[in-house]
Amino acid sequence: MSEDKLILNQRYQLEDFLDKGGMAMVYRGRDLMLERDVAIKVLRQDYSKDASFRERFRQEAKAAANLGHSNIVTVYDFGYDDERLFIVMEYVPGTDLNSMIKKRGRYGVEEGSNLIIQACKGLGYAHRAGLVHCDIKPHNFLVTPDGRVKVTDFGIARALASINPSEEADVVWGSPQYFAPEQAAGGPPSPASDVYSIGVIMYRMFTGQLPFDGKSAAELGKMHRYEQPRPAIELNPNIPEALNAIIMKVLSKEPAARYRTADQLGRVLMTFAGPDASDSEPFVTPGNGSLSDTGSRPVAMGEPRSNPVIDWLSVGLGLLAVVLVTGLLPFWMWVYFVFNPPIR
Repeated sequence: MSEDKLILNQRYQLEDFLDKGGMAMVYRGRDLMLERDVAIKVLRQDYSKDASFRERFRQEAKAAANLGHSNIVTVYDFGYDDERLFIVMEYVPGTDLNSMIKKRGRYGVEEGSNLIIQACKGLGYAHRAGLVHCDIKPHNFLVTPDGRVKVTDFGIARALASINPSEEADVVWGSPQYFAPEQAAGGPPSPASDVYSIGVIMYRMFTGQLPFDGKSAAELGKMHRYEQPRPAIELNPNIPEALNAIIMKVLSKEPAARYRTADQLGRVLMTFAGPDASDSEPFVTPGNGSLSDTGSRPVAMGEPRSNPVIDWLSVGLGLLAVVLVTGLLPFWMWVYFVFNPPIR
């Protein structure tokens, strides 16, 4: 982008540089049409020139724009100008969780749980909509000055996979320190993959350390796939045993052994949260449209057991059967005594 071109598509004015990552630069900008502050992420030019990536990015941006939740950064627009792709999002004042962890070190159980619960609410909403984030890391959790967590960057990691579609098996989704074992193996991510990445964030928040720390992406990938992390409670004895059990469950190698969606994990963590956890949007409970865990599985320590769902149709049919059998009982007794008269 040329230095003198500060307006994209004759609408979005770039104002303050905010951050630079491996794939994009982020600016605080101004929507000149609607007269509001926005965040503008401008992707690297080598990504922008790839036609397949542009189309995939458009699809992912469109899907992300349909997400409307208080714990998700809203996507407003997507465009292409001066050979650069850009995406326009809600401007969120505050900082990212990664910077906060670096500054704070360990988090207390209640405060840390409240932050993760909010992230789970946003991710759970996306999971119910059929979207997987694929790149969950503390850098993508924005925290406002009043403590509101907003998840950002939906779809960008998925779009990056389209750059080399013929080498799908070699694509590594997400960030090496936080990706799930199946992502490290080059497989497609699922909601349970996002849950694993949340588990890595929790481990770091409550212990001050990552569960695995390698010198390269390949080394980290092997650790995520084959090595068992040290129990979090050994690094921080102040972690309740129930919370330690939940963290270690979330870091299971097999997706089926974890919580299948962020909603499930978030509901479990409500046990450790303070009163502020109920201020944001509630979780969707099983039976009203969420992806629920209907199979049998072990319940981690501290996990509240969900109330059984009553099948009223089966109850009604059972009562009808009882009524019919009871009503026919005198008839069958008469038939019996006709053919088997009592001996006088």
